[in-house]
Amino acid sequence: MKNKKILLIVLIIISLGFGCGERNNKTADAKIKLVFWHSFVASTIPALNELIDKFETEHPNIQIEAQYIPSGDALIQKLITAIRSKTAPDISWLHSDFLEDLVEADAIYKMEDFINGSNGLAEGEIEDIYPALIQFSSWRGTLYSLPMEATNLALIYNKEMFRKAGLDPEQPPKTWDELHEFSKKLTFDKDKNGKDDQTGMFIPIYPAAGPLGSWMVWQWEPFLWQAGGDIINEEQTKVLYDGEGGVKALELWQKIYRDLRLRTFTSDFDVAFASKRLAMSMDGPWNLPRYKDLLKNLDWAFAPLPTGPVKQATVVGGEYLAIFKQSKHPDVAWQFLKWIIEPEIQAFWAMRSGYLPIRHAVLKVPEFQKYLEDNPNFKVFVEQMEVGQAQRPIDYGGLEITRHMAQAIENATIGNQDVRKALKEAAENSNRLLNSVKKK
Repeated sequence: MKNKKILLIVLIIISLGFGCGERNNKTADAKIKLVFWHSFVASTIPALNELIDKFETEHPNIQIEAQYIPSGDALIQKLITAIRSKTAPDISWLHSDFLEDLVEADAIYKMEDFINGSNGLAEGEIEDIYPALIQFSSWRGTLYSLPMEATNLALIYNKEMFRKAGLDPEQPPKTWDELHEFSKKLTFDKDKNGKDDQTGMFIPIYPAAGPLGSWMVWQWEPFLWQAGGDIINEEQTKVLYDGEGGVKALELWQKIYRDLRLRTFTSDFDVAFASKRLAMSMDGPWNLPRYKDLLKNLDWAFAPLPTGPVKQATVVGGEYLAIFKQSKHPDVAWQFLKWIIEPEIQAFWAMRSGYLPIRHAVLKVPEFQKYLEDNPNFKVFVEQMEVGQAQRPIDYGGLEITRHMAQAIENATIGNQDVRKALKEAAENSNRLLNSVKKK
């Protein structure tokens, strides 16, 4: 009898053990997994992993599966393919140009579905985000995404090269005329062999039809705005980039490109800068983490972009997060987006990734204030957000119109075509496209 009791107790313990195992497995299985597609560069991945670890620690029932997808056309094509095959991610990192295609495919949620819900945002939170980023996050006036981070362009320059050229290293170029003048002073062929040993300024010229065509246009846009121009009118009936603002902006690029003989210069500007072959270039905060090591033996700094004939401006960009309608857990996906835009989280992400915060409230976070004091180059970008500008949204044909602008830039620089003619031909193609679209 005693042995039977012992056997019974053992069986109960074993059954309880299995029962606990089943409950533990169920608990583990209950963890909700969100698939998150992104295109962050390699130097940003450690910061992204740190961000995700922090979220999962604070939300132990949610797992973020981050998957890298090459940026540009590859990402939008993969998204469209995934939508058709019903394998879309829960959340994806987007460029603003993608919104038209995704909204037309009825693939992503409107943000108001979540913002006005029971787990929505407090009043004033959307207004706290920089207006340029809200503009980029929207399509035809409706918010379909939220910014994850911000970027803009500033001028990186080599202080030692400035000194050797007789220029004040604490006074980088502040106007277009100074930019052109300094660029020429900083360019020279030391041994007179017809090949420059040092180049004063890099102008980002790439093939219009290539993967970097839109990147070239993005860097040209602040010059267009600085000259008082714009890309398209408010009515979306015709493009404006062939106006006087566009002409002046492209003439400046053409002049620097010609005078500095950039046709034979490398497109790897960062390597040229690190090798002391380049004195100035445009660049963004995303490179600050890698520059700590790459440029540790150089005396360098960032400065605001020079002011144009009409105003000071820089281009604001970033990546935007959208929630896909194929997601089985859209409300959980919203938890991730809502968390990312919190001021303290934005400060955490900015200090680790080198990207800029998306909202004004981050500037009040004490740790971030100290970080700006200790990192003056990063501070340049943060302060430039006040003059940051976004491209007016193009409702239809945005990618094609961007390619038209890229072609005009290529024709005027590499092709040495008359600037007015290059812009006029591109604008005619863009306007034909706009006129062919049936407005909804």
